[in-house]
Amino acid sequence: MFKRLVTSAVLGAALLGSQASLAADYTLKFGHLANEQHIWNQAALKFKELVEENSDGQVEVQVYPNEQLGAEMDVINSIQLGTADMTITGESLQNWAPKAAMMAVPYAFRDSEHLEQAVEGDVGDQIEAQITERANLVPLAWFERGPRELTSNRPVTSPEDLDGIRLRVPNVPLFVDTWEALGARPTPMAFSEVFTSLQQSTIQAQENPLSLIESASFYEVQDHVNLTGHVRSWIYVVIGKNQLEAMPEDLQEIVRDAAQEMQSYEAELFASDQERLRQSLEERGMEFVDVDTEAFADKARPAVLEALTDEQRALYDAIQDL
Repeated sequence: MFKRLVTSAVLGAALLGSQASLAADYTLKFGHLANEQHIWNQAALKFKELVEENSDGQVEVQVYPNEQLGAEMDVINSIQLGTADMTITGESLQNWAPKAAMMAVPYAFRDSEHLEQAVEGDVGDQIEAQITERANLVPLAWFERGPRELTSNRPVTSPEDLDGIRLRVPNVPLFVDTWEALGARPTPMAFSEVFTSLQQSTIQAQENPLSLIESASFYEVQDHVNLTGHVRSWIYVVIGKNQLEAMPEDLQEIVRDAAQEMQSYEAELFASDQERLRQSLEERGMEFVDVDTEAFADKARPAVLEALTDEQRALYDAIQDL
């Protein structure tokens, strides 16, 4: 009997020891707003895989999609309080860092290559430095977002075609001012109301990335996707500065390297998803319309510049000079 008790005790201690050895030294809670199928969540899971493998389990990454840790601003606040560690966030960061407003300025970027040149260069360095300094968040990677395009029931190829059109926009003053300058009648409205308003002809147009045009089934109530590409933007994967620096330098390096691999992985997913989205919308009857983007940009520019502070204007000018 005594021998069995000793054996059980030894086995129990060994099991506890084994479990302890498997426990991570650091845990990163990574919350974001996208659903499980979204490419951002797929990228987050790739980051988890890389960090846990390359750290030999010293760092565990727990991914929480679908706003499980709260909305974007809630998670940022939680990171600053130390109850969460990572999230995916964009121009909301301008609440702390005004330079982050450049992440969603109409017609700041000509195309994807121009955007990448800015983000990977001095402009991106300035924005990231201000985010770290003022929000205490460290950008680890960035993802390009699908450009915002205009949908309507008549083709729009130039600003003149917008004359009087009632257009839903998010409640962003810069967006309202820009579309007014272009000749439309912008109407701020909650996203949840857009489909019914289009269906009832309360509005005649709306603007969003292809992913939202598809997921919201706007193809049922809109005929054309006008390739205005009026807002090209990106979004950051950020980690709390305190949380990152609490880890030894070798683990910090593993986290940073994994983030760069995640960025490349997401870029591949993004490119193929943009192709899929266009094909999907065309198959559902939407016609894609090429527009005179230079004419749109020229007409929008005065309203854009009027909305920018001197600090933001300097960044805008630097982007245009690239």
